[in-house]
Amino acid sequence: MPTLSNDMMRAIIMDHSTNPSFKHEPVGDGYDKVHMHSDNCIDDIDVFLKIEGDKVVDACFTGRACAISTSSTDIMCSLIIDKSKEEALHIIDQYNKMIHEEDYDEEVLDEALAFQNTSKQAARIRCATIGWTAAQEMIKKD
Repeated sequence: MPTLSNDMMRAIIMDHSTNPSFKHEPVGDGYDKVHMHSDNCIDDIDVFLKIEGDKVVDACFTGRACAISTSSTDIMCSLIIDKSKEEALHIIDQYNKMIHEEDYDEEVLDEALAFQNTSKQAARIRCATIGWTAAQEMIKKD
């Protein structure tokens, strides 16, 4: 993905915030769930993953969240579905490295690159990582 301008990053975040593809109740059985909330924001979400064998076969979330949290969680879902647990953990690790201004592999992040300036707003780091933290927790425990 090419370098994103501030306008492009804003557009990606707003699109995923106002029209999230993965914000819905899970359909069927076999989902793990982690509840996450933030003391500093309205974020109060449940993240659901369906893992079969070594593969993340579905991901979604419900609840109330700010634009940053909603869009980052929505993008995270799109990036880890149909990935092995190892691949999904690698994507999550690269995202967290980006958020904390460490060296990272931008090739695996696609639209998640819209959050590359999050570290400049420390209060938004929790918002940008809340769904990712929930997914990481579920994948590691499975």
